[in-house]
Amino acid sequence: SSTMSFSEAEVQSARGAWEKIYVDAEDNGTTVLVRMFTEHPDTKSYFTHFKGMDSAEEMKQSDQVRGHGKKVFTAINDMVQHLDNSEAFVGIVNPLGKKHATQLKVDPKNFRIICDIILQLMEEKFGGDCKASFEKVTNEICTHLNNVYKEAGW
Repeated sequence: SSTMSFSEAEVQSARGAWEKIYVDAEDNGTTVLVRMFTEHPDTKSYFTHFKGMDSAEEMKQSDQVRGHGKKVFTAINDMVQHLDNSEAFVGIVNPLGKKHATQLKVDPKNFRIICDIILQLMEEKFGGDCKASFEKVTNEICTHLNNVYKEAGW
């Protein structure tokens, strides 16, 4: 598997960018999921309790959507804290990837979708520099997850 190559400066600016959006983890996580479900309705099929929800408003109010949005942001936050330690980073990404590949059977293209929506939200709220600082992190996360999927025989 690829080892990460973040310079100290990249780590710092990525963390700075992430902190801005992570302050409101539940709200921003919810926004990201609602956008994903609205723009890519097929992604809802993985979540039995979101299937019947059609309006963005309904999704925003849902405890399950909010809970999962927060969970996604918490997982990314754990990864962001370990950008300077590949072993720890992989230790977080691997079990997460395995679970999504083998138990949940989530198509790995959805990770790219969710990462792109996070970047989009960062740009809307905090500008292009914020987005640019975090882009390499999302690429790293998606690359690692895809590797885990390959190993799982996806």
